[in-house]
Amino acid sequence: MAVARRLRAFVWIVSALMTLPALAAEKPRVQVDSYAINADLNPKTHHLLAAARLKFTALDDINSASFELNNALRPRVLDEAGKPLPIERISQENLVRVNFPKTIAKGDTQTITFEYDGDLANADESPVEGLKLAYVGEPTSYLLYSGRWFPVVGYGVNRFTADINITVPTGMIAIGSGHAPSITSGTAKQPGKTTFTFSWTKASFPGTIIAGNFEPQTFKSGGLTVHTFFTPAKKQYVQAYADSATKAFEYFSSLYGPPPSLDLNVVELPDDTLPTAWAPEIAGLASRAIQEKTNYRLLANTIAHQWWGVSVSPASMQDAWLTDGFARYAQARYVEEAAGTAAYNEEIKDMSVGALAYDAVPLSGVGKLDPFSPEFQSLTTNKGAMILGMLRWVIGDQLFDNTVRVFAITHAGKSASSEDFEEEAEKHYGSKLQSFFSQWLDSTGAPEFKNKYTVYRAGKGFRIAGQISQDLDLFAMPVEVKVDTDGKTEMKRIEVKGTNSPYVIETFGKPRRITIDPNDHVLKNSAEFKVRVAIQRGQDYVQQGDFENALHEFQKALDVNKNSSLAQYRIAEVFFLQRNYQAAANAYRASLNGDGEPRWTEVWSHVQLGKIFDATGQRDRATNEYRQALQTNDNTQGALDEARRYQQKPYQREKQAS
Repeated sequence: MAVARRLRAFVWIVSALMTLPALAAEKPRVQVDSYAINADLNPKTHHLLAAARLKFTALDDINSASFELNNALRPRVLDEAGKPLPIERISQENLVRVNFPKTIAKGDTQTITFEYDGDLANADESPVEGLKLAYVGEPTSYLLYSGRWFPVVGYGVNRFTADINITVPTGMIAIGSGHAPSITSGTAKQPGKTTFTFSWTKASFPGTIIAGNFEPQTFKSGGLTVHTFFTPAKKQYVQAYADSATKAFEYFSSLYGPPPSLDLNVVELPDDTLPTAWAPEIAGLASRAIQEKTNYRLLANTIAHQWWGVSVSPASMQDAWLTDGFARYAQARYVEEAAGTAAYNEEIKDMSVGALAYDAVPLSGVGKLDPFSPEFQSLTTNKGAMILGMLRWVIGDQLFDNTVRVFAITHAGKSASSEDFEEEAEKHYGSKLQSFFSQWLDSTGAPEFKNKYTVYRAGKGFRIAGQISQDLDLFAMPVEVKVDTDGKTEMKRIEVKGTNSPYVIETFGKPRRITIDPNDHVLKNSAEFKVRVAIQRGQDYVQQGDFENALHEFQKALDVNKNSSLAQYRIAEVFFLQRNYQAAANAYRASLNGDGEPRWTEVWSHVQLGKIFDATGQRDRATNEYRQALQTNDNTQGALDEARRYQQKPYQREKQAS
């Protein structure tokens, strides 16, 4: 598979994981306070047998309550006395509605028990279509919170405590939140089985369990203990990932204050589920992400959720950016720390593209969207992260870091709203930030700056009299202006308010070039971003199997930049997937003859052309393309490894499903 497709699928699924899953269609009428769960996993038969006793508080006077539960599981529900309660299965919403014999008054607490079982073998009954989130099987079983393998209300919003006992075949190791020291070996009643006990007593989201044949290792640094659970095939990467996890964890501790726990389990997930999973004390990475070159960005993002998600969670779906956006920006900050300003600036560009891709709905209105849609993900993750980057620019590094740290500490172990964060920022800034948050939370659109100016001779230097214009009447933010001169570069901070903002800059050397917002401090439209946005939207259509609209979006990118190598590469990829090999070859050639951005389009275009020639029986031409790929010395996403493999053995196209 081409790097383009792999990267896009990877990024899209990561976004899906980091985004809060959908809430039930009806508003939760209860708050679950605690769970006591006993579950028995039989990987050979894919069977889950479980009982979940839950204590809940009524939020209204109620005669019934609905709980989300994976459709593959068959439940019965018992009251506190052990008597069956009438239930109704609402499969289209993964719901079980429980009816009570008499009204439960608002504020009253009740305890009920779900007894259930079923086979978790595939994604057919998944609460999120097409995503495998709960699986019992070999060699690794995983019960992600998002898989609704136990009865849930207010997903991602309802914080709870949990005591969980997981019984697995002896030899398997189970990982969960709050590992208790007691491990019970097989008994006469259950020979060949082991029970792992987990207890998480601080209200959060401790509902993820992973069990497999791992080789556990433990690493200590200061007060932090990192446990790794990798399969034997990945054991050579354990040390590098433990070191990377330690560095990221310690960096985030310095930024955001004490973590919810000083234990961290870095766990290898199978490739058939989401690329990452987080829960209290858990950072899970798919096997494909664990390679010789440490994927420290993805690992840092997953670890950041110990603060943004585990510790501080959103009060409602409208506030989901407080988890997704904060974790995404935490990743960018760690990249800045580890790789420098240039790498951070690339992160900002990537976030800008994601934020601009879908901007028809204000961020404060995302509760109306499907949380697994590209629109929701772009807004909460990327626009949310960009808000933090812009706020940092507006109020300055020190005030920004103080704001976020105090916010994290103040709301540790609690839910928070966007208003809570705005109030915290204003406290530290010492002034109202209403126009800033109104612009980026409650409005849509981004400015496209235009600059008109005249240069005058002034004494021993020069004076620039200019005007920045853009089309958002309510826009009000400082914007950086960079002036390249014959001498040193001049940087000026201009307050841009409304559609036209005049400015004056004096320089010693003669101005040669003036750039508005050169470091991308502000989310804005530009020719570069329009190309990248169109390409991203096209990639989203590819993920949905809508090739016609994908090609339409890629053509939009070419309309802005006819020499875009990336746009041509994406077009070629669609034709390759359709087995339209001549059209694909033409587009790969056009990519090679384009602007060469990004650099990896060269090596992968040669690899893909080689595969086309192999698929059409032209082995000599195929080996020539693989040879040219190797000459680039660019191993982005294993391009050179793939070229060497097909040099030795011709590419064989996959058989199409009947």
